[in-house]
Amino acid sequence: MRYYVTDRGIARSATDGLVDLLDVDDTDLVTVVQRDPNLTGLASAAVTGTVPLATLSLLAPVRRPGKIVCMAINYQSHIDEIGHVLKALNQEPPTEPVFFLVPSTAITTPGANIVLPAMAPDQVDYEIELALVIGQGGKHIAEADVWSRVAGLTLSNDISARDIQRTAMMTPTAELGHAKGLDGFKPLGPALVTMDEFDVSNGPLDLMLETKVNGEVRQHTSTADMLFDIPASVSYISKYFTLEPGDVILTGSPAGVGVVSQTFLRPGDVVELSAEGVGSFTQHVVADA
Repeated sequence: MRYYVTDRGIARSATDGLVDLLDVDDTDLVTVVQRDPNLTGLASAAVTGTVPLATLSLLAPVRRPGKIVCMAINYQSHIDEIGHVLKALNQEPPTEPVFFLVPSTAITTPGANIVLPAMAPDQVDYEIELALVIGQGGKHIAEADVWSRVAGLTLSNDISARDIQRTAMMTPTAELGHAKGLDGFKPLGPALVTMDEFDVSNGPLDLMLETKVNGEVRQHTSTADMLFDIPASVSYISKYFTLEPGDVILTGSPAGVGVVSQTFLRPGDVVELSAEGVGSFTQHVVADA
């Protein structure tokens, strides 16, 4: 099932571009999964009306999760393209999952403008990432149990200020959250798609991710290229701290990021992101007001 959070409340996909507006008081799926990790109540919720999805304004399906966890260098194709950077930093490709946290204030709507921050406007970059929302939380989650703990999948753009990131990677005065956690740097959407829509029984999840900038394909890779798949990543994260209902995990980005070619975002650029089976959204790049 596909659920949207809109300016008219939570909606459930219907047919032919239509959605059912649900008779629920919640305005954020965080509160839903906190009491109903599998979203079973939404599947049977009464309908107050059926409208075209295009007539609604979409919000992030999860707006203020307790935690946003981001996987880093988690695609083999991305490792291949930044091998020279790792070498310069005397680092080897990871043998265990690598992650960091950003604040929930980084989340914004799926179609929000990418605002180049006044403090660091010159090296802002895109990174398409499949994201998941935790349903039933826990600590020390076994890999075999991970999919049963996931409420659904969504899509994000892991926007980064690469000049701040470079400082974070080379000095002790900052860390990745400074570069990747600015307000609005984690658009989320367009929907939360529950796991019954995906086949996770035959190996790693195999969904195509694609990013276009001004119509040019920059990223086009399957999630099967992940170095550490979703069960391995979630299980590893849960060793360090308890995952709670509504927490969001971004699972890493494939090759094609702007920092490799030094083609950073500029005002007027249009960034289109899509994930097979999940959805798509478009963002416009603007200067800070």
